[in-house]
Amino acid sequence: MSTPPRQKRFTPADITALKGVRPIVSLTAYTTPVARILDRHCDLLLVGDSLGMVLYGMETTVGVTMDMMVAHGQATMRGATRACVIVDLPFGSYQESKEQAFRNAVRLMKETGCDGVKLEGGAEMAETVEFLVSRGVPVFGHIGLMPQQVNTSGGYRSKGHSEDEQDKIRRDAKAIDDAGAFAMVIEGTVEPLAREITTTVKAATIGIGASPACDGQILVSDDMLGLFNEFKPRFVKHYSELADVIDKAAEGYAAEVKERIFPGPEHTFQIRPKK
Repeated sequence: MSTPPRQKRFTPADITALKGVRPIVSLTAYTTPVARILDRHCDLLLVGDSLGMVLYGMETTVGVTMDMMVAHGQATMRGATRACVIVDLPFGSYQESKEQAFRNAVRLMKETGCDGVKLEGGAEMAETVEFLVSRGVPVFGHIGLMPQQVNTSGGYRSKGHSEDEQDKIRRDAKAIDDAGAFAMVIEGTVEPLAREITTTVKAATIGIGASPACDGQILVSDDMLGLFNEFKPRFVKHYSELADVIDKAAEGYAAEVKERIFPGPEHTFQIRPKK
């Protein structure tokens, strides 16, 4: 008995090949229903550790665990058939050693079926990136503003305002690129520098608070949908205001329950007449 052919999914190599061809569309996804909706619009879906903040109410991403990333990676993979799916390695799961990074990257790929992993860091992580890539793990890099380092970098502030910062970000981009990352997020980085890096690296650059000249763009889907309203970074655009929609729906539901309008006869089950 044959099985139907599986729809071709974008691979990390496909994402790199889009560099200079057309902009790469990326969003975060954490659940099956949302992944199903976003899949047909996106080239890449990122199961980001941002889920700690937007789904679990954490103040930063530092408290996210491997178990959380596995669970949401599995959920996203159930809904995505077309987009390349990448899962974040959470804080503390890869910084200790390249061997630790490999073990946890393999766990993510085996237990979720995802197409690769993302990790934060520049020159200091280049050896780890090379170690993973050489052993069959596609790596999505992340430079500029790095949320996992918020406790040592002075908070969530844009990067590249001084010559020293610019030089460091350039070195980080080159190191991760030379190590074999197929793509890299450039986050919260001054526009001219993000534009420059895009022209100098082989990897596809995915901007968030960076430059329209990046090879692609990504937003946290909850930000894009207007669901996460704790704060709104400068680089976020709300394409909908679903928080207001949900609020109004809940208000209507509560009113109908209190007035015994819902459930109506059409929402209940009656005893069937005997034949």
